[in-house]
Amino acid sequence: MNWSNIETGWNDFKASAKQQWSKLSEQQIHDTHGKREQLTASVQQAYALNKDEADRQVSAWQSKQVDKQPASGKS
Repeated sequence: MNWSNIETGWNDFKASAKQQWSKLSEQQIHDTHGKREQLTASVQQAYALNKDEADRQVSAWQSKQVDKQPASGKS
């Protein structure tokens, strides 16, 4: 899934992100506003990871979000 779809539909993905990274508070997840770099930085800080590992985790999570893509597409 393209990250822009996650960003624009962030409210639909916050619960999944919270499930993936339970150390992040609801507020931390909300405050990312769906921005990949901010989410990666929050994951990196909360889990004491290096940037590459945090980015790998976010990428893996992103790849699992395909099924949550809105059914209605633009023509």
